[in-house]
Amino acid sequence: MNILQKLLDRIQKKGLRAVLKQLCKHYVYFHEQLVWMERDLVSPIRPNNLRPYAALRRESITTRNADAFATYFGDRVETMRELAADGHTGLMYLDDKGDTVAFIWGTARDYFDRHYFRCWFPVKSGEFFEFGAELYRAYWGTRLSVDFQLELWKAMAGQGCNRVVDVCELWNIPAVKMHLRMDFQERGQITHIYRLFGRWRFFRDSFYTGSILDSFRKPAKPVPSTAAG
Repeated sequence: MNILQKLLDRIQKKGLRAVLKQLCKHYVYFHEQLVWMERDLVSPIRPNNLRPYAALRRESITTRNADAFATYFGDRVETMRELAADGHTGLMYLDDKGDTVAFIWGTARDYFDRHYFRCWFPVKSGEFFEFGAELYRAYWGTRLSVDFQLELWKAMAGQGCNRVVDVCELWNIPAVKMHLRMDFQERGQITHIYRLFGRWRFFRDSFYTGSILDSFRKPAKPVPSTAAG
C-alpha cells in the first residue's frame, strides 16, 4: 500500500505521462548517448561570466581522506575510496569545515566505469580520460567549474598527457554547455548504451561528421558596421 501511495503521489506531482516514461526507462528500455569530446591542454580558456567563490583547499583524493565526502556526497565515499585505490588521479576541494564541495577525476589508461555507465572508455597514448566531475549545488555557476578542470589538466600534463578526452550525455544540457565553454571539440563519436528490462546492457559506437551540438552554441555577436552612411 505504501508503494502504491508513493506512485500516486509521484503521478500527482509529475503527471502520468512523465511517470510512465520514467518507469519504462528504468524497467523496460533505456538508451543513453554519450558524445565524445576532446581538447588540448595548452590553448587558453575564453573569458566567462561565472561567479567567484570563497577560498577552498585543494587536496588529492586518497583512500585515507575519502571520508571528507560524507557531508555533501555521502553516497560516494566508498566509490571515491575505490577510485583512489585503483590509482586514478582525483582532486577535491574542501570548505573551511573540511567537507568536500567539488571533485574531479582523470586517468591516463583505459577506464572501466563500474559505478555508473558500466562500460569501457578506451584512452589513446598521450591522452587522459576526465570523469566524475561534480560540484555541490551552492557552487553551480561559479568559476570553480573551470578551475578544478584546469588544475586536473595541469596534474595530468605532469604525467605526460597532452590531451583530455571526455564524454557527456546528450540530454544533459548543463554538461554540454560546460564542455563548449571550456572549448572542447566534438570527436565525431557517440557511445550508445542500451539497457533492457533493467538487466541486460549492450554497447556500440557510431561516428559522424560535422557537429550535433551546434544548437547549444551561443550565436556570435554581430560586428558593428564601420561603413560610412
